[in-house]
Amino acid sequence: MGEDYFGEGAEAASTTLDCVTRIDPTKPRLSHTEWRRLERAHQARVDALTAAHLARRSRGERHPVEDFLWTYYSVKPAELRRWHPGAGVLLEDGGVDRQAWRHYTAVGADITVDLDAFFEKRGATVTYVDTLLRATLERTPRFGCFGLHEWAMVYRLTPEQLRHVGLPLRIGHEATDLVVESNPISCTHFDAYRFFTEPAAPLNALRPTRENQPDFEQSGCLHAGMDVYKWAVKLGPIVPGDVLLDAFELARDIREVDMRASPYDVSAYFGADGSRLVAVEIETPAGKREYAELQRGFAARGNALRERVIAAIGTARQAHSAD
Repeated sequence: MGEDYFGEGAEAASTTLDCVTRIDPTKPRLSHTEWRRLERAHQARVDALTAAHLARRSRGERHPVEDFLWTYYSVKPAELRRWHPGAGVLLEDGGVDRQAWRHYTAVGADITVDLDAFFEKRGATVTYVDTLLRATLERTPRFGCFGLHEWAMVYRLTPEQLRHVGLPLRIGHEATDLVVESNPISCTHFDAYRFFTEPAAPLNALRPTRENQPDFEQSGCLHAGMDVYKWAVKLGPIVPGDVLLDAFELARDIREVDMRASPYDVSAYFGADGSRLVAVEIETPAGKREYAELQRGFAARGNALRERVIAAIGTARQAHSAD
C-alpha cells in the first residue's frame, strides 16, 4: 500500500476483551487505562479476523478468495493490529509505546497524531480520497453490472492463462465466453477494467481510467466497496481503528460474493462464517436478482463507511487548523 503508517512490528494482545472499541470524540485525552483497553479490544478483534488466514499460512495453504485481502491490499495482520484513536486525541503516558510510530508526536508524557507531519506528507492523498468518496456518495448507484467484470477477466483465455490456475471454470471456457458475449458490460471501476482481457476490453460500454476515476466511481460497484478499506489504510493514523476494521470486514464480505459470482468454481472453499462458498449464478435470471440484492446491501454498508472516513478527515483537518 505504499506508506507504512504502522511502525515496526506489533505488540501482542495479552487478553481478549468483549468491549466497545469506539472512542468518545468529546474526550480529547484518553487515560492510560482507557486507551489500553480500547487497544486490547482492537487487537482481539483483529486476532479473530485473521486467525484462519494465519493458520493456513503456517500450513502453507492458499485460499484464492481471502488471500486477495492480503496480497492486493498488501496489509499485514501485524499492521492491522495497530490501533489508532484518530486525530486530535491525546493518549495518556503513550510516549514510551508509540514514540517510534510514524506520524506520532509526544506532548509531554502523552502522545498524539502529528498532524503537521501527516498533512505535509499525505495532504494530497487526503484531498484525493475525500473528493473520491464524496463523489461516490453523490452518484446514483448502478445495480446492473452483475459482476461481469470477473468474467471479462477470463474471456478467451486458455486454461494455462487463468489467474487462478488451480480453480476450474464453473461452466467451462466456451460457455463462459458466451456469457460475456451475450450480456452488456458496463464496468465503472478502473482497477477491475484494467484486468479485462484484450478482446474483452472493447466490449465494455465505459472507458474508466485512473484520471477519471472520481467521475465513474459509484457505490453499487463491489470493488469500490472493497476499496473503502484501501482508502482507510492510506489515511493511516487519522482513521480510528473501529472504522478500519469495519472497512476490512466489508472488503472480506464483498470479496466472497465477488468470487462466488465469478466464473470460477470456489465451492471447495469456505467463507468467513464457516459455510461453503456457493455460486451466485449470474448467468441466470435468478442469479442476477440475487447479485443485485447483495449489491444493494453492500452499497448501503459502503456508503455508511464512506461517511465515517470523510468524518475522520474532517476531524483531522479541524484539529490541524486548531494547532
